[in-house]
Amino acid sequence: MDLLIRQAHVIDPKNNRDEVCDIRIKKGKINQIGKSLDPTAEEEVIEAKGYHLFPGLIDLHAHFREPGFEGKETIRTGSEAALKGGFVAVVTMPNTKPAADNPGVIDIIMRKAQEVPFTIYPCGTISKGREGKELSEMADLKLAGIVAVSDDGDWVMDSLLMRRAMEYASMFDLIVISHPEDKLLTAGGVMNEGLSSTRLGLKGIPKASEEIAVARDIELARLCGGHLHLCHVSTARSVELIRRAKEEGIHVTADVTPHNLTLTDEGAEGYNTNFKMYPPLREKEDLEALTKALKDGVVDCVATDHAPHTPEDKMREFDQAPMGVIGLETALGVMLTEFYHGVKWPLQDIVRVMSQRPAEILKLNSGFGSIDKGKEANVTLVDVQRKWTVTPQEFRSKSRNSCFLKRELQGKVLATVCRGKLWKFEA
Repeated sequence: MDLLIRQAHVIDPKNNRDEVCDIRIKKGKINQIGKSLDPTAEEEVIEAKGYHLFPGLIDLHAHFREPGFEGKETIRTGSEAALKGGFVAVVTMPNTKPAADNPGVIDIIMRKAQEVPFTIYPCGTISKGREGKELSEMADLKLAGIVAVSDDGDWVMDSLLMRRAMEYASMFDLIVISHPEDKLLTAGGVMNEGLSSTRLGLKGIPKASEEIAVARDIELARLCGGHLHLCHVSTARSVELIRRAKEEGIHVTADVTPHNLTLTDEGAEGYNTNFKMYPPLREKEDLEALTKALKDGVVDCVATDHAPHTPEDKMREFDQAPMGVIGLETALGVMLTEFYHGVKWPLQDIVRVMSQRPAEILKLNSGFGSIDKGKEANVTLVDVQRKWTVTPQEFRSKSRNSCFLKRELQGKVLATVCRGKLWKFEA
């Protein structure tokens, strides 16, 4: 398709672009970036004066549930939720059924994504069946299209197996994504261990269950080399461990979720299961440390950990309900509300942690994480001033388990161009 986006305020930190200009998209690629471009008869024109254009957002951690749990989400509904949230690419986690431990499952995921079309970078498993006993065939998974390996949701307890996984993954330039949680310490906990869990009479999850896992994996990364990515870190101590590792030259990156950046464990005090997730919401000092680390680049980027569940699942008692919340459609709104409008971060920083750095971590070519002439068009048009209320009826996701329901946010996606195709969400 041919498209002309006129008078958009382009924010592209990688190319040091912060200016109002026109973007011409021709045959799915960015054909021209300039001023006062005249439309042709074949072009659709979007008048974008007063709006901002970002490189399309990239999520390093989401669950699309297919195959196996299509009642919660499918690749199509997950992709459409991502597009509505301004995302043009997502790394999907391998805790499907069957687990993404063989090329057949990866092929299903890739083919389903082509139907949308949407860009999915699948993550394969570290171990067969995510059981932590035997390494998956990473060479075959790499050929099938994976970019990373993880036993997400099941931290690899066996340190020797994790060592071999890091060594094996590094041979194929695969990222090892660790979900840091020592489950022997978690021991059935359902929220952060602290005053709130005591008041509610709920079993707590100590911060040490994450921090011990972070420390071990960093030491294995020091030993083995390769690229370790720590997903959704949540504590101040984890931040310090990552800071020190980076100072020592260990190849480690990390992400944090919008909810762990902006909400505390007090949110669970109404026994609302939409505030039950792993890692759990922590305390104010952790939020402050995570925010500073994200601004400083110690924590590299924001990832949603989009984890859909059916209403029936989430209607259980708090200690019986599954962990996880959705986040693709609210992530940018939360970040703009809290950090651009709230603490006055520049928009360049928002784009850096939601587009540029994820693209760099994945080693993506131009066309992701920046706006480049001659490359595939993957961009997001945003009204940073638009106020809106999070309502479940408007979700494209099949699931409704958001911890931001009824919250007024400021900053809304108007349109997303993904792989050259235009998706419009606002008049």
